[in-house]
Amino acid sequence: RVDIGAQITGVVERVPVDEGQTVKRDQILVKLEDAEARSAVAAAEAALAQASVRVTQIAEVALPVARETLAQADANVLNAQAAFDRVDKLKATGFATQSQVDDARKTRDVALAQQRSARFQVQTNDAGGTDRVMAEAALRQAAANVAAARTRLAYTVIDSPADGVLIARNVERGDVVQPGKVLMTLSPAGETQIVVQIDEKNLALLAPGEKAFVSADAYPRERFAAELFYVNPAVDPQTATVQVKLRVPEPPVWVRQDMTVSVDVEVARVAGALVLPSNTVRDPLSDRPWVLVVEDGRAVRRAVTLGLAGGGRVVVEKGVAPSDRVIPVRAAIIEGDRLRPRLSAPGETARAATESGSPTP
Repeated sequence: RVDIGAQITGVVERVPVDEGQTVKRDQILVKLEDAEARSAVAAAEAALAQASVRVTQIAEVALPVARETLAQADANVLNAQAAFDRVDKLKATGFATQSQVDDARKTRDVALAQQRSARFQVQTNDAGGTDRVMAEAALRQAAANVAAARTRLAYTVIDSPADGVLIARNVERGDVVQPGKVLMTLSPAGETQIVVQIDEKNLALLAPGEKAFVSADAYPRERFAAELFYVNPAVDPQTATVQVKLRVPEPPVWVRQDMTVSVDVEVARVAGALVLPSNTVRDPLSDRPWVLVVEDGRAVRRAVTLGLAGGGRVVVEKGVAPSDRVIPVRAAIIEGDRLRPRLSAPGETARAATESGSPTP
């Protein structure tokens, strides 16, 4: 099962599907109001356009102008320096005054300052310059803002993650939804899996690939095959159980999501084993399980060694023979009672104080 919810807070505009409906992957399940999200996208796109123009303006206008200005400044420096050198020589021969030399020096210094300013403008607008770097960073930020705004707009449409059947719908038009709230539940099409919790005492017996038979409480007479493919590596400390998953290659048509089922996992096969009904073994969970058998007309206690168990039966590895008659636990008989054995009808379990059953190989 897949729980479906919203990734943003919003108001539901429409819900075009119903509970129980079969849906396809990417089919719209819920549509949220998107006017605000669309406005945010438009604003982000406008900011991106402005940032793009700024980068273009620096690269194609400001930088060429700065380079021309620098070229002119370089020429001005050469002229100013030549004029200064000429006046300075004339003063040495008495053909120029100190005032003229000072004026020429000032003109040269101004030209040098203008050259430094022009060179700085070229550097800041060229690749790696501060103005260029800041403009490009602003462009990247604007592009990221557009992507975020478009993603938020996309979140106003909630679609199906897979083909399947909607088994729950908890949302209506006009509802305010937010992240974390389950709006719908989808039962995906495809492989059928069964998830069960098994007592941790059986963990050593479980392994991927083991075969199993499954029956549902709703259809107790129907059994179908499954295969164990996953054993959770962790044990639930609250329940002392371990989660296992089984794959169902050919699920019956009546199988439904969240059905209660019983699972018998075949963990081993024992050829020629003696098997007793579980209701004939007394103290089966203790260190010394035992049975009552009919021996010389009396109920005699017999210790047994148990093996695999399941499906209402248990393997007896030691303690009884195929010819022994074993008394069910529910019979009102205690050790030492005299008995007059009577076989139960075929297919039945012994059901009276004088009845007994035989182990089957």
